[in-house]
Amino acid sequence: MSFKNQKDANIHIPFNENLHDVDTASQTYGCRHSNPDICSSNSIPEICAFTSSDCVCKRPSKAWKKQYEKLLKNENLQRH
Repeated sequence: MSFKNQKDANIHIPFNENLHDVDTASQTYGCRHSNPDICSSNSIPEICAFTSSDCVCKRPSKAWKKQYEKLLKNENLQRH
């Protein structure tokens, strides 16, 4: 996978990475897709993290909601 610039490399986030402040079940900071080049939302302005002004993916994969809940649960367990 090749990135157009350093910003793109910085916002390609591993799927298992800890949650970011703006992550929700329906959006994620950066791109957590394993292969952004085949993402159906790749490069769509203000939808794709690589082309949105806030670096947030507004259409993450279908698996993201379950992963978000898992990461949130793990985060809550670590706090207690």
